[in-house]
Amino acid sequence: MKPWIAFWNILAKDMRTYYLKPPNISWGLMFPLAWTGMFFIKSGTGLGSIPSLLPGVVALSILFGTTSLLAVTVTFEKKNRSFERLLLAPLSLEVLMLAKTSGAILFGIVNAFVPVAIAAFLMDMSGVSWGAFLPAVILIAVVSTFLGLFIAVAVSEVFEAQTFSNFFRFPMVFLCGLFFPIGQLPPFLKPLSFTLPLTYGADVLHGAVNGAHILPFGLDFLILGVFCALLFAASLYNIKRRWIL
Repeated sequence: MKPWIAFWNILAKDMRTYYLKPPNISWGLMFPLAWTGMFFIKSGTGLGSIPSLLPGVVALSILFGTTSLLAVTVTFEKKNRSFERLLLAPLSLEVLMLAKTSGAILFGIVNAFVPVAIAAFLMDMSGVSWGAFLPAVILIAVVSTFLGLFIAVAVSEVFEAQTFSNFFRFPMVFLCGLFFPIGQLPPFLKPLSFTLPLTYGADVLHGAVNGAHILPFGLDFLILGVFCALLFAASLYNIKRRWIL
């Protein structure tokens, strides 16, 4: 079996089967859309606040979309034992898990542009640095997906995956500088912010939209890449330990 054929078939099957599952619609689609509407409506006539809100809403849409999708795809297949059958396929574990996560990455990237499309009707987007914005969206989607994978392989039920995901997601909303600067956090919380991957993605998005970033873009991208590698390696280790070894 050629790896790219297996990769595409796994990706296409997941897209057909899982994208419209109820947990994914509620947490992956409706929840980010509700947050987008809430923040943009809250800005009211003060449209000047939208550039400061947009990076946070984009990051939030990616985070909830990707982690919700992985909670569904991997957890359902583990419960139905089809995940174990995939592990028996003549395909390397790395390629298999990249195929399982690629759909969530694409879904997260698409989710990111829902608030962007809404904001385009309310503000001038010509000042956005797309050369930084687009890579940040992609890397946030990748790191959020691998976080979702790490969570999904550790639990047995969809509701467990969603609950465990919220243990990471909701603190990130407040600690990663999505809607207010990290400098405004209490001193004992600031070091915790820099242990979370979304902090660095949000920093690039803020810099690309309104110039308010605290680290060089190159350093943000480097740290996001390290988080991606660590989360993917940890997920593979967990799969090998629980199902293969």
